[in-house]
Amino acid sequence: MAHFIDRRLNGKNKSSVNRQRFIRRHKRQIKQAVSDAITQRSVSDVITGESISIPSKDLTEPFFHQGKGGVRERVHPGNDQFQSGDKINRPPPESPADGAGDGEASDSGEGNDEFEFQISRDEYLDILFEDLALPNLQQREIANIVETKVVRAGYTSVGLPNNINIVRSLRNSLSRRIAMSGSKRKELRALELRLQCLNGQQAPSNEEMTQLKIDIDHLKALIAKVPFIDDFDLQFNNFAKQPCPSSRAVMFCLMDVSGSMDQGTKEIAKRFYILLYLFLSRTYKTIDVIYIRHHTQAKEVDEHEFFYSQETGGTIVSSALKLMHQIQQQRYPDSQWNIYAAQASDGDNWADDTPTCHEILRRDILPVTRYFSYIEITNRAHQSLWDSYQKLVDSHPRFAIKHIEQVADIYPVFRELFKKQVS
Repeated sequence: MAHFIDRRLNGKNKSSVNRQRFIRRHKRQIKQAVSDAITQRSVSDVITGESISIPSKDLTEPFFHQGKGGVRERVHPGNDQFQSGDKINRPPPESPADGAGDGEASDSGEGNDEFEFQISRDEYLDILFEDLALPNLQQREIANIVETKVVRAGYTSVGLPNNINIVRSLRNSLSRRIAMSGSKRKELRALELRLQCLNGQQAPSNEEMTQLKIDIDHLKALIAKVPFIDDFDLQFNNFAKQPCPSSRAVMFCLMDVSGSMDQGTKEIAKRFYILLYLFLSRTYKTIDVIYIRHHTQAKEVDEHEFFYSQETGGTIVSSALKLMHQIQQQRYPDSQWNIYAAQASDGDNWADDTPTCHEILRRDILPVTRYFSYIEITNRAHQSLWDSYQKLVDSHPRFAIKHIEQVADIYPVFRELFKKQVS
């Protein structure tokens, strides 16, 4: 196991451990402010940036300092009143009313304001959806690919100079030079050996030695003409674009808009779905979102109508489940798509329709979905729909039901539903 030790020197009166603790404390405050913004903003302002305030008492980075006890001997420059060894009374401690920075004015009308700064929309959303992911997401069949990655694809004889492969180029150069000059080198070695033998004789033939030297020089000249490297030798690293496997996913958003859903309950449901829409559109670029509103009848709608339509009526929850199953079978086969669903309701439903909802979920929807979350928004006791869904939780681990009573519960419940799983 590798151990990393930070040996960088700390600044004067600084502690790197305290510094990190200081940063973590402010990060918690920022995340808390972002969480509070979900409940305090209007529905139309959820996606904008946020103004963060940090109390002035938390602005100072922790540092080491001397305590109030002990004996000190210090003479400051320009002192004309005290001598070394004189005893000076310790000044009284500062009170909060002296303008110590608690954000309130002192008796003299002085004080410090809280530190306030603005974060952008992207920073706001990054903090909002930190450590969140769609559960059980798997790679499906490759289709409608828009993303590619560059991978190594062997070698090529043409390319850019910065992609040249030196080892393979030199290998080709060596092979070419051996092929072009191998026979000449062999002949040269034979002639040099013959010349050496003649030099060792007592009465060598001058004519033969002269001819041998001429032939040797000619062969050396031919070998020298073989270039060290040629254009034919050059090899370049080749790169190709390869399609990335696409994790194709579709999210079904089912919202109850019946008459039992009062305006406050609908606002909570809208906030939850806006949060879900921002999370999906920001984190997953290729995901499809299907919006279904239902009362006695279910209808697939666009984003604007889903959030802002005023249509209402009775309550038959099974109509939305049937429509979802129909759309899934026709357009989103489970062999090619990761299927997700989120249903929001106040739990009110016709008594004879609740068993139908249970059966559709058990038989048709849960076997093909990667994750199904049901959110019940109500302040009263749970009704038959909650009890019926509760029976499916134990047998289907990818089915989750949560209860929301007020606006403050939206973000915690959302994070619990879509927290990133540790593999």
